[in-house]
Amino acid sequence: METFGEPSAPELTVVIPTFNECRNVSIIVESLRAALRGVRWEVIFVDDDSSDGTAMVAKAIGAGDQRVRCIRRLGRRGLAGACLEGILASQAKFVAVMDGDLQHDEACLVDMLTKLRGNDLDLIVASRYINGGSAKGFSTWRGRYSNWANLMAQNFLGIQLSDPMSGFFMLRRNLAEDLAPSLSTQGFKILLDIVATGRGRLRIAELPYSFRHRQYGESKLDVRVAIEFISLTIGKLTTGIVSFRFLMFCFVGLAGLVLHMLLLRIGIWAELKFEAAQAASTFIVIAANFLMNNAFTYRDQRLRGLRLVTGLIWFEAICSVSLVSNVGLASWIYDRGNGWWLAGLGGAFMGAIWNYVLSAAIVWKTR
Repeated sequence: METFGEPSAPELTVVIPTFNECRNVSIIVESLRAALRGVRWEVIFVDDDSSDGTAMVAKAIGAGDQRVRCIRRLGRRGLAGACLEGILASQAKFVAVMDGDLQHDEACLVDMLTKLRGNDLDLIVASRYINGGSAKGFSTWRGRYSNWANLMAQNFLGIQLSDPMSGFFMLRRNLAEDLAPSLSTQGFKILLDIVATGRGRLRIAELPYSFRHRQYGESKLDVRVAIEFISLTIGKLTTGIVSFRFLMFCFVGLAGLVLHMLLLRIGIWAELKFEAAQAASTFIVIAANFLMNNAFTYRDQRLRGLRLVTGLIWFEAICSVSLVSNVGLASWIYDRGNGWWLAGLGGAFMGAIWNYVLSAAIVWKTR
C-alpha cells in the first residue's frame, strides 16, 4: 500500500505555476501519483492568487497528502517568478517545472529523473521538436509564435536546443540556487533565462515528448508574452546592462508615442493651436502610459483600487512637471519651421527620462 509522505526530504520537487487552473489540480496530482510510484516526490503549486480558487483546491488536497504543497502569491504575477519561487522553496536534489494545463506529459518525469541521477548532466529539457516529439497541442498561431521564438533564441543567443521555449524541464536544485540571483522574475520563459545565464556551462540533454491539447481553462499566451520574450532576449544580449523592466517601459513608451502623434495630428486637423494640441495629447498619453505600465511593466506590483487612483494622480503630477519643458521644446522646434512630427518627437523625448526615473521610485516604489 502506498504511503503518503516520507520522513526524509523528497528526491524530486515538481513545481507547477498556476493561474485559474482549479479544474486541473486534482487531475495533475492523480497523474503524478501514478507516474512517480517508487519516487520520493512532492509537488508545489505556486498560485498567483487565482480568482477561481485554485489555491484552495491545492491546499485541500494537501491536507490529506503532505506531498502536495501550495504557495499563494499576493501582489505578484508572472510565470518566471512563480517558477523561481517554487524552486527556491524546495529541499529536493532535483526540481522539475511543468505547466498546470495538463499539456505536459508527466510520464516523462521518471525518464528525466533517471538521466539526472548520474553525475554527467545538469538539465534535462522535454522537447517537442526532436524525433519522437510532437507539438500537436498547439493552435496555428501559437505554433508560429513558438517557431519564431525558437529561431530568435537559437540565432541571437546561440542556444543549441531544439526547444528553448519549452516550459517542461528538470534540473539540479543546487544549480538553480546558484543561478537564481541572475534570473529575471519577469516574463514567461524561465528555461531560456536559465540556459542563457548558464552561458555554455550547463550539461544539457533533451528528451522527446508529445505536447497535449488543453482540457480546461484558457491559454495565458498573448501579445504581452511576445513583448516580454523580446525584452528578455535583449536583456541577455546586453548581459543585463539593459534591464527587462526598462525595456518593457520603452515598449510602452513607443506605443504611447504612436498614440501621441496620432492625437497631435487630429488636433492639427481640428485647427487647434499647436501648443493646445500638444498639451492635450500629452495629458491623454500620460494616463494611457500609466495604465499600460501598470498592466505590463509593473504587472508584478500592479496597483489596484485606491492605490491605482493614487498612482495615476502621482504619475500625472510627475509627468506634468516635465510638461512645461516638453511643450516648450516642441514649440521651439515647431516655430523654427520644422514639421509638427519632429516637434512632437522632440517634446516627447524631453520628458521620457524624467518620467521613468521618478515614476519607478514614487509610483511603483522600485529602484
